[in-house]
Amino acid sequence: MSSKCRVKVALVGEYSAAITAHRAIPEALRLAGEALGVAVEYDWLATQRILDDATLLAYDGIWCVPGSPYAVTEGALRAIRFAREQGVPFLGTCGGFQHALLEYARNHLGWADAEHAELSPQTQAPLIAPLACALQDVSERVHLVSGSRIAELYGVREISEQYLCRYGLDDAFIEPLMAQALKASGHDEAGAVRAIELDDHPFFIATLFQPERAALQGRLPPVVAGLVGACAVQSVHEAQQEAVA
Repeated sequence: MSSKCRVKVALVGEYSAAITAHRAIPEALRLAGEALGVAVEYDWLATQRILDDATLLAYDGIWCVPGSPYAVTEGALRAIRFAREQGVPFLGTCGGFQHALLEYARNHLGWADAEHAELSPQTQAPLIAPLACALQDVSERVHLVSGSRIAELYGVREISEQYLCRYGLDDAFIEPLMAQALKASGHDEAGAVRAIELDDHPFFIATLFQPERAALQGRLPPVVAGLVGACAVQSVHEAQQEAVA
């Protein structure tokens, strides 16, 4: 990538210095930019600011970050839908994973009653349900699906990543949810879904784990490199189209 390539990423969520992942994200983006020769800019985009798609047009990529429940759920879902429908490179981690599933179920599959148990605790059959065992500041192994984009980024089939979450996808919904373009690309030891991606999208990956935390140990998270790389490709393509026009 040319060192002159510049990309801008929207970090969707409410920033808090108390959240480890939030402190790690700028470093993860810096490491990715250095590795790829890309100048990475970013804005923390609070969900209450996402009132329409126009708010998102200035960005080459969208990262829905940990820290849910978000101040305005619909703002987060709007950003995810925009990225999914407009082909904008997207990464979701932790809460971003949960809301990517919620957005896809509601807006693509038409499941208007799809719910997140943290947001609607009275729901009888939530799409995003409490984990049988909360993953609070623990590292666990994740098995990546051969041929998936995330497996290509990591270059291995088994990884160990850190978690800080209490909710995940209810197994009862896996089969109908994954019947079209959405695919499960990572599972835990018991087979629960821990990573997803869209087949028909330039770059759309979400993980229940928090890969960005690796940056605090000086390691480049592969999915962040993937996001920045996809943003750079998108930026160059748009610049070429503008030049032709």
